[in-house]
Amino acid sequence: MSMNQPLGFVAPASHRLDKDGTQMHLALWIASGLLAFAMLSAGAIKLVTPRAKLMEKMKWAKTWSAGNVKLLGLAEVLGAIGLVVPHGTGILPILTPIAAVCLVVLMIGAVKTHLDLKEPALAPGLLALLALFVALGRAGGL
Repeated sequence: MSMNQPLGFVAPASHRLDKDGTQMHLALWIASGLLAFAMLSAGAIKLVTPRAKLMEKMKWAKTWSAGNVKLLGLAEVLGAIGLVVPHGTGILPILTPIAAVCLVVLMIGAVKTHLDLKEPALAPGLLALLALFVALGRAGGL
């Protein structure tokens, strides 16, 4: 951008480096992959680790039943799959932004839970923002 262009100047589409949306496409895949990895990891831990063991490191698990902890883990794993598989295979790609929105809701709940317990909520907050980016991008809103 040259010095004589106003600060709010946006180059016309014909002058942008990313004429065909490849940079956004790449950014969405990177965000989807990072988010899917985080959700798959967190969900798998909740699915395979007994609640008593989880309670040692996760205060919130003390107030949840073992079944609810497993359901949360399953939701996270399914959300991770939903972020990648539908769009990647081209089979029902509308499921990808739906999965991302569901993860936004889960992460907002996680933020509230952590704040209620006077714990840091930065990680679930960032994951919620990442999921929102994926949801908007895959739904065509970006």
